[in-house]
Amino acid sequence: RAQWTRSGVEAIAWFEAGPVALVLLDLGLPDLDGLEVARHLHQADPTVPVMMLTARVDEADIVVGLDAGAVDYITKPFRLPELLARIRAQLRRMDGVPADSWTAADLCVDAGARRAWIGEEEVDLRFKEFDLLARLIADAGNAVTRKTLMADVWGHHWEGSTKTLDFHIATLRAKIDPPGGPSRITTLRGVGYRLEP
Repeated sequence: RAQWTRSGVEAIAWFEAGPVALVLLDLGLPDLDGLEVARHLHQADPTVPVMMLTARVDEADIVVGLDAGAVDYITKPFRLPELLARIRAQLRRMDGVPADSWTAADLCVDAGARRAWIGEEEVDLRFKEFDLLARLIADAGNAVTRKTLMADVWGHHWEGSTKTLDFHIATLRAKIDPPGGPSRITTLRGVGYRLEP
C-alpha cells in the first residue's frame, strides 16, 4: 500500500514506523531539504531503495543525490510509464531478480545481454525489435502508448513515420507469437500496444 506524506518530517516518521519497501522522494519539500531526508533514511536503513524525483538537473546535483543514498535520480519532466517501470525494476532487484531481466509466461528478456528466449529457444531479434520487446515486457500487462514507444525506442527527435512502429510490431509478432495462437502483443486502437503477461 502506497503512503503519501506532505513533508520531510512526516516522511521520516513514517519511514521509522516501517516496514517500507521503497521511497519515492521529491527534493522540493516545504520543511526539510530532500537531500537531508535522503541521508537520514539511508542511515536509518540502507537496504530500502530511495528514488529521487526532482527538477534539479545539473550533474553536480545528481552526484550529490546519489552520494546521499539514492539508487535512482529522476528529473522532471518525466513520463509516468518510465517512472513506474523504474519503480518496478527496483522492487525486482530487491526480490533478487535482475532489474534488466523480465519474464512474461514463457518469454524471457535479458536487456543487459540483449537476448530473448521463448522457453529454452533463443529468439533472433533485430536491434529495434529487441528494444521494442524490452520496452513492452518491462510494462507487461499495461498499455504502452504509441508516443511512449516511439520516444523510448526511436528517440524524442525521431522525424520519420510512425508506421515504422507498426512494421516492427508486425515483424516482432512473427518471431514471438505461437503458430496459430493468439498474439502476445495486443493492439489497443487509438492508444498503443500491450504485451500480455
